[in-house]
Amino acid sequence: FFAAAPKIAAMALLVRVTMDAFEPVTHDWQQVISFIAIASMVLGAFAAIGQTNIKRLMAYSSIGHMGYALVGLAAGTAAGLNGVVLYMMVYMVMTLGAFACILAMRRKDGMVEEISDLAGLSSSNPVLALLLTALMFSLAGIPPLAGFFAKYFVFVAAIEAKLYALAIIGVLASVVGAFYYLRIVKVIWFDSSDERFLPMPGELKIVLGLSGVFVIFFYVFAGYLFGITTTAAATFF
Repeated sequence: FFAAAPKIAAMALLVRVTMDAFEPVTHDWQQVISFIAIASMVLGAFAAIGQTNIKRLMAYSSIGHMGYALVGLAAGTAAGLNGVVLYMMVYMVMTLGAFACILAMRRKDGMVEEISDLAGLSSSNPVLALLLTALMFSLAGIPPLAGFFAKYFVFVAAIEAKLYALAIIGVLASVVGAFYYLRIVKVIWFDSSDERFLPMPGELKIVLGLSGVFVIFFYVFAGYLFGITTTAAATFF
């Protein structure tokens, strides 16, 4: 919760300030937001590549995700804000699910810290491995999971606002970012270990299960969520 809530609050404040207080000078702040978005996406993508600690990797990758959300804000349109609201909603669920997985995975010698510690998860706990894989694919923006739709709408909004360079850089950063998420998936399914994971606490099972259902079956109730985000974005126009 604390990994996602402060970022969502900060994004909500930034949207309110830019769209209300600075609405008359939209063109000026669009350039500033675009620069911050590019810096965040690039820094998040490349800083996370060399990480072996899974918590640090998630922390750096969160910088990139804030950059993707800012792409929608930089568009300065209703479609862009719709993308921002949707992205933050999806990001919150993905982050809660990912950290629920990380906190749930314990061995006799303590909590999982390194990516290499995930070796053998697919054989010792295939359900947990499947859910964590779905979350990693969603964070990477692979269709048809929730993360793909979140990125799709912010990039489309940028293209419609003629911010072509911003959209292209965002897509390239997303491709780079997919590398370290897929590396985690590779360790889960193709690396082996004789150590076993301890049973998962019940409350974390609930969080993980709901998060997994959300990212996997997002397309089923996407129309309902789009209606909510569209209504929220329309209040600024």
